[in-house]
Amino acid sequence: MDGDRQQGTSSVKSVLLVMSGKGGVGKSTVSVQLARNLVSAGHRVGLLDIDLCGPSIPKILGINGMRITQAAGSDAWLPCEVDGLKVMSIGFLLGNEDSAVVWRGPKKQAMISQFVNDVAWGQLDYLVVDTPPGTSDEHMAIVECLKRKACKTATVLVSTPQNVSLMDVQRQVAFCKLAGVQVLGLVENMSVFKCPCCNVESYPFCGGGGEQLARHCNIPLLGSLPINLKLAQACDDGKALERSGEDETTEIFQKIVQQIVPGLMA
Repeated sequence: MDGDRQQGTSSVKSVLLVMSGKGGVGKSTVSVQLARNLVSAGHRVGLLDIDLCGPSIPKILGINGMRITQAAGSDAWLPCEVDGLKVMSIGFLLGNEDSAVVWRGPKKQAMISQFVNDVAWGQLDYLVVDTPPGTSDEHMAIVECLKRKACKTATVLVSTPQNVSLMDVQRQVAFCKLAGVQVLGLVENMSVFKCPCCNVESYPFCGGGGEQLARHCNIPLLGSLPINLKLAQACDDGKALERSGEDETTEIFQKIVQQIVPGLMA
């Protein structure tokens, strides 16, 4: 098997887990944007969706109709490819996007082990992993699999500013400490809404919560992302956010990537 189709994560230099203690904070959107910005920076990148019960990565990338195949002469799965990304999700294995995954822990763990060991990831600089909310079977399974593979692993945490979301992130920090996973920092999502008509700013989830949590947990605040209607529409349409020198969100993601790359390379 050539270098681009090597099975498993043996040729993956670093793994970035994108985690949140609470659902609905935009973790999958952040995962996709980080992966795309890493590709734009010239890196070889894979994107793994281990949110087995709610896989949204295929929809956000506009490839929810794709199906995976096996490499010739091998039992390895070939990831789908789009925009320079190698992508794997259970969404590619379901009959349709409305199918429900009702699995107990052992089957989830076995599926994640297959994603790590039986996918032809090939040579990657970074594998970005979109995780489900919480600290459950999927999180323990991915960390244990990557430790067995001796992969350099770190995480970025995602939160919205309101207190209930920030409390859940504190639990995520505690999980990472117990699991021995380095926390590179916090991304605060939906921090502010700027009216497109008058540019007046409002804070629907209160302001400054991410900065307070970062200080409390002694982790960097990597960036605060505004509510971006263009980004929301792009995700719904399965398209990339159009890059513009005037797009604040694009600039923030670029700065976040610049901050996390040194930690992933260390």
